[in-house]
Amino acid sequence: MSNYSIDEFIRKTQQDKNENDHFELETERILEVNLQGDVWAKAGAMISYNGEIKFVREGILEHGVGKMFKKAFSGEGSSLMKAQGQGTLYLADQGKKITILELNNDAITVNGNDILAFESGIDWDIKLMKKVAGMMSGGLFNVHLRGHGRVAITSHYEPLTLLVKPGEPVLTDPNATVAWSEHLEPEFQTDVSFKTFIGRGSGESIQMKFAGEGFVVVQPFEEGSAQQESK
Repeated sequence: MSNYSIDEFIRKTQQDKNENDHFELETERILEVNLQGDVWAKAGAMISYNGEIKFVREGILEHGVGKMFKKAFSGEGSSLMKAQGQGTLYLADQGKKITILELNNDAITVNGNDILAFESGIDWDIKLMKKVAGMMSGGLFNVHLRGHGRVAITSHYEPLTLLVKPGEPVLTDPNATVAWSEHLEPEFQTDVSFKTFIGRGSGESIQMKFAGEGFVVVQPFEEGSAQQESK
């Protein structure tokens, strides 16, 4: 059989029916959810499904008035949908690489652009970066996740995890920052003048500073900067 025949292509790329974990990677850029109940996912992330699955946009009052007001300020990027029912669901986000993390009564904060899905038993809340409002085109909000269950996050290319140690703070570009561990609260260092908002170097005028003990996940891609340049 030719390496380039249609049959060979199907063999290499077809769904692996031997895998039946509830929340797993079908490929490094496609998440498979074997649904028996419900799961939260980024709105618009569904690429395929089979079975009896219903998609419900996040109810504006489903998580209380506090989250309703936060959502109003965080924009469409934070929109979530709930997939309910039984079947197999495939999720992806613009070809970004997917990483699955299992929470065991611990917590993580994820940039709102980089959250793909999480199991319904996990508690979540939206955290706003008020100090940088108006300075960045994206990434102004984060999703704080806590509890037991799996979380799928995305990154452009391979993520890098940086350890934060006492007395050794880590500084990152907000547009390249994907997630960070519990107990870390980023501070923003700015060197803002009119000139810093013009040209490719504008994103480097703002840095996130992480001090204490934990970890920060970054990606080799400046998401907001790329969006600005494409306009």
